[in-house]
Amino acid sequence: MNRNQSSKNDPSVTRREFVKTGAALAAISMVGTTAFSAPHAAAGRLKIGVIGCGGRGTGAAKNALEASSDVEIVALADVFKDRLDGCRAELVKLPDGLSDRVKVTDESCHTGFDAFKALIASNIDLVILATPPHFRPMHLSAAVEAGKHVFMEKPVAVDPAGIRSVLASAQIAKNKNLSIVAGTQRRHETAYLETFARVKDGAIGRIVSARCYWNQGGLWMNERQPQWTDMEWQLRNWLYFTWLSGDHITEQHVHNLDAVNWAIGAHPVRATGMGGRQVRTSPAYGHVFDHFAVEYEYPNGVTMVSMCRQIDGCAGRVEEVIEGTEGASTTSSGNGRITGGKAWEFAQASNNNPYVQEHADLVRSILSNQPVNEAQQVAESTLTAIMGRMSAYTGKTVTWEKALNSKLDLSPREYAMGPLPTPDVAVPGRTPLI
Repeated sequence: MNRNQSSKNDPSVTRREFVKTGAALAAISMVGTTAFSAPHAAAGRLKIGVIGCGGRGTGAAKNALEASSDVEIVALADVFKDRLDGCRAELVKLPDGLSDRVKVTDESCHTGFDAFKALIASNIDLVILATPPHFRPMHLSAAVEAGKHVFMEKPVAVDPAGIRSVLASAQIAKNKNLSIVAGTQRRHETAYLETFARVKDGAIGRIVSARCYWNQGGLWMNERQPQWTDMEWQLRNWLYFTWLSGDHITEQHVHNLDAVNWAIGAHPVRATGMGGRQVRTSPAYGHVFDHFAVEYEYPNGVTMVSMCRQIDGCAGRVEEVIEGTEGASTTSSGNGRITGGKAWEFAQASNNNPYVQEHADLVRSILSNQPVNEAQQVAESTLTAIMGRMSAYTGKTVTWEKALNSKLDLSPREYAMGPLPTPDVAVPGRTPLI
């Protein structure tokens, strides 16, 4: 999400072109794969560039430094200079042993909508993608085309057009022996790994149903400033605009949906959802919903009920429950247990830091030349969330095929700091299913 602030607006840089190009290149790449040696630092440390310098990008950069002494942060990019400067200041204040591997210079800092291109073109081995989710498909496409390894935050898209682009990039990365690790950190957390290993081994019998939840209070909101254009206001409040975040069912609840897909070993075939905007009704909160409830059906007849809510003063719950014929598993961050005939409980003291572990696993895969590629699984989990949102917004049942092949593309007409009207709040039964 970057554009050199000293340059003119470049409306030719559109996400639709990235989606189209990525799909075409994937089709070419799948016709006869040739051997490709993925790049990594032949001597010295892996050089990392960070695209998206907000809280998550800064946190991911720190986690990467904590994960391995074989990496250094050498470049930053963000649409806003103040966000980039804040990230750089935080990184150089890290303790010794971390801060000495922050090698960012003025020349390796890039701002604006197209700054990601300058960063990816520089001498880096690995890129961290941590902008608002809308930009993930285009940044991933550019990174894998340039032969870079990738850590990308979740979710990886906000609409079906973006999902198709990510799936195309996943194939290109596979053909090039590139590693891609996603920010679905539960897949790198000991509590989840041990619990789901038992589920896979039959500790709860045959899975028959599931439930998952991310119910909490409200999150941050930045009051609009008089000097901000529509675009700047939406970028600085990206949680509340579906084109940027995918709504909170996609941006946040994707963690739980990913865990259930992982446990079941499949993605759902259809979704029927509902939701609304009951409390966060001020225009300051854009046009997103504040609660969702979705029933998903999986290929083997397993059903899953998902709930997510961001409303203050309500009961909180963040966990996944998998029901089987002989018991059940319950998981949440740092916790895992099996009830039933093979009862078991995870020892919390033995848990790891999954935010660090995911980077350690990525670096290890690169240095050992044993690529890992999580792009398809996180794309499928992201589409699980998107199809639930599509159903809730429209009041229609949405199949996997309908969601995957939908023409829905939430991209703005251009990436420029100017007018950008807020979409209407979706109304079930009236909002069309595209």
